[in-house]
Amino acid sequence: MTDLTALSATTLSARIAARELSALEVMEAFLARIRAVNGKVNAIVSMRPEADLLAEARAADQAPRRGWLHGLPMAVKDLAAVQGIRSTSGSPIFADVVPKQDDVLAASLRAAGAILIGKTNTPEFGLGSHTFNPIFGATKNPYDLTRSAGGSSGGAAAALAAHMLPVADGSDMMGSLRNPAAFCNVYGFRPSYGLVPSEPLGDTFLHQLSTNGPMARSVEDIARLLEVMAHPDPRLPHARPAEPFAQDLDRDPKGARIGWLGDWGGAYPMEPGILALCEAALAGFTELGAIVEPVAPPFPAEKIWEAWTTLRSFAIAGSVGPLYADPRTRALLKPEMLWEVERGLALSAMEVHRASVIRSQYFARLAELFTRYDALALPSAQVWPFPIDWRFPETVAGRPMDSYHRWMEVVVPVSLVGLPALALPAGFGAAGLPMGLQLFGPRGADRAILRLGQAYHRATDWPARQPPSF
Repeated sequence: MTDLTALSATTLSARIAARELSALEVMEAFLARIRAVNGKVNAIVSMRPEADLLAEARAADQAPRRGWLHGLPMAVKDLAAVQGIRSTSGSPIFADVVPKQDDVLAASLRAAGAILIGKTNTPEFGLGSHTFNPIFGATKNPYDLTRSAGGSSGGAAAALAAHMLPVADGSDMMGSLRNPAAFCNVYGFRPSYGLVPSEPLGDTFLHQLSTNGPMARSVEDIARLLEVMAHPDPRLPHARPAEPFAQDLDRDPKGARIGWLGDWGGAYPMEPGILALCEAALAGFTELGAIVEPVAPPFPAEKIWEAWTTLRSFAIAGSVGPLYADPRTRALLKPEMLWEVERGLALSAMEVHRASVIRSQYFARLAELFTRYDALALPSAQVWPFPIDWRFPETVAGRPMDSYHRWMEVVVPVSLVGLPALALPAGFGAAGLPMGLQLFGPRGADRAILRLGQAYHRATDWPARQPPSF
């Protein structure tokens, strides 16, 4: 008998559309999987009652098809407001909040026919690439339950790896789609900034660091979910036009030029085995006819980090500042959040300006590099999945980290300038733990990056290697 939870979302969607499967059958299969697995992994939280979900699936079977997600179960990352579902942002401040309306992301998923079953776990306010919070605890890595699933989309990545969801949404400021994808042997896609709309609230001009994006066990599922999530919103100044990302996805990568940045000339310390595994993954592109060659760092890593930490603290202080200003809610913020907000509040306007000038210079330098390369590549993480009881790695390859997030510095060259990046599974290390590679291109090259990823997936299909404990 076919295990429905092992099928791609694309296959499930097509079979439901053809009435070869019912939404009820699909819901029953995923609920059974969640009952069997989620108690060990702790990836899905705030689950709705099963009776309600089964009733909604039956109704979907009787209703006109609404879109690609029609009848498919989804759990939304717990940073988004979802009508009728507890939405906490991983913070005790919002522990009991049940929104009365959906935000833009949840509304888009519902409009495409998704049945929203609950939330996926996240760190407090999505801060930090390790998924734990005081409300729900830590999400464990399905490939080793003693290890982190990464973050901040760790709940989404772990749920996909353990086959508790067919497809998932996530978000990415500092690698939050890419790091957990690497740790959990799935795909995560950070789209060009502005392609997937955010909430039209607060500042929508200055802060260009964070975006929502899709996660899946195949690139085709990534592309199809991106089509659901991406739509221009005239209320947002940086909106980009959507494209049929899943159309003509299969393209021969022969002749494509990929530049390998490695450890950025030694600037980013890497635990043993990560660079070699990523280079082996890139050799797969060579076998497909692409041209892969090492590239010198195009910009000083310390300048990128300077700009990033300034603009990140500036953005976080702007959004969380009101909670910090109230002593009652300030007392409930975790130390890393207090550090970010206090740094942000202490910045001068000219310090923020200088950081954005650095960002602008770096963007221009990359534009020159992209005249010679179709894509650039970096590891998705600098460390293997680490023990679940750590807050964060304090050293990497013997080098001390000077902040709670320095160990994820390798994702910043993409995040700082809002480029599209696909996190590809690169395989497994000597200890059996997953790792990943990020492939990125110029703004607007989302479709081209997905096509490269599709060729890679067809040749490798690493997510088919399921967690041994399940």
